[in-house]
Amino acid sequence: MRFLPGLLLVLPFLSPLAHAELFDDVFDRGELRIALEADTPPFNFKEGDKLTGFEVELGELLAREMDVRASFITTDEADLLPGVESGKYDVAINHIAVTAQLRDRFDFSAPYSYANAQMLANKQQKPLLSGLDTLTSSQFAAKPTEGVDLRSRVDAKATLTLAIPFQKGNPAFKSSLDMALERIKADGRLTALSQKWFEADTSKPAK
Repeated sequence: MRFLPGLLLVLPFLSPLAHAELFDDVFDRGELRIALEADTPPFNFKEGDKLTGFEVELGELLAREMDVRASFITTDEADLLPGVESGKYDVAINHIAVTAQLRDRFDFSAPYSYANAQMLANKQQKPLLSGLDTLTSSQFAAKPTEGVDLRSRVDAKATLTLAIPFQKGNPAFKSSLDMALERIKADGRLTALSQKWFEADTSKPAK
């Protein structure tokens, strides 16, 4: 069989190991698939059958800025990050603290929020989590094997950086997501969203 010279240049990109950029997949679908647990107010939770919370509204804003629709998929901790890793979900927006271990598995957006264990433990008006047991089992806490053990430092002031994980090797998607997030930050919408749900501006590290 003979191949045209130009075709020889294309063939390496048709191998089984080649994969489409997440950017192309998302825009071909016109949909950003967002995984979350929907059980940790005020980050994300259900009021009746309706999803709501800080991260739900954030996901809607990001999808709109990227000119696609937001599709929220409720899942559990066992499926959340493996689902992103396998491509079942495009992203997880589930108060995930960035750690060195997670950076080995995922690429991350720019940070969208900053918080610390003391804030979680002491919040009075809008409890972030139902208690320390919930705190240590949530993705926010990041399991001890992922580098952060809040059970031994629940009153610590160490700042946790929250960002959005997605499959590695997708620079165009990261650029699009980060630019959408930057627009939301620049015009004050992220600050307003943070004030609405936390009564504080968590979009910037505390000084």
